[in-house]
Amino acid sequence: MSEKWSDLAVRMGSGLVMVLIGIWGIWVGGDVFHVLVAAICGLMVWELVRMIAPTSVGSAVQLGGVAAIAVLLAVYLPTGFALPLLLAPAMVGFGQLDKNRVTYMTFTVLVLMAGFGMMNVRDDLGFGWMVWLVLVVVITDVVGYFAGRLIGGPKFWPRVSPKKTWAGTVAGWIGAGVVGAVFAINTDATLQLIGVSIAVSMASQMGDIAESAIKRRMGVKDSSALIPGHGGVLDRFDGMLGASVFLLMLGQVAGFPGGVL
Repeated sequence: MSEKWSDLAVRMGSGLVMVLIGIWGIWVGGDVFHVLVAAICGLMVWELVRMIAPTSVGSAVQLGGVAAIAVLLAVYLPTGFALPLLLAPAMVGFGQLDKNRVTYMTFTVLVLMAGFGMMNVRDDLGFGWMVWLVLVVVITDVVGYFAGRLIGGPKFWPRVSPKKTWAGTVAGWIGAGVVGAVFAINTDATLQLIGVSIAVSMASQMGDIAESAIKRRMGVKDSSALIPGHGGVLDRFDGMLGASVFLLMLGQVAGFPGGVL
């Protein structure tokens, strides 16, 4: 097997396990889904602190735990009380860490707002729209992975993400648009969902790029080694961060999903 496909088998195996756990959590919904999302958010904050402050082992565990508890409690509170709770872990870490504080604060807010957004999509809009969101992000990543390796071509941002190509980036948009078209045809949504899906795809890629930039600046390859073939939880869910935060903002500006119903 050529070097560029050397990690495919491990990636597919780990990916299948994640997909099965994710589908189960989304299907069950409610408290189970809330706990699953909160655990993922906590692990992402733990990985973030380990990257930007590798000597602060105790702080990584503490801040990861605080983040998980905060986002879990927030989903059961009225929005007005939930918002300060979602921001509190970022402020706590800002005062506790001795370097890279702004990076920690910014990314932690994104993580917790994304987790809160995913919980609300599942709670308020149901199983189908949560599946749409996940599919857009997953298809963007999978289609981009294969297109980038098969087509190659100019790099998107070689200094930060040397494997990401423009071919893979655009292919991800096309894949997301197809997901949007399928959902539009099979639901009450209009074809505007195609454009919304492409925008969500772009937002997921922005999340991926932002996390890659942090890793490059910190001089690490992966956020951790928790997921074989994928690196860490932050490596795997960085796209979902961007997509979920974008949807959260879209819901406030234009209603979800962007006036397509």
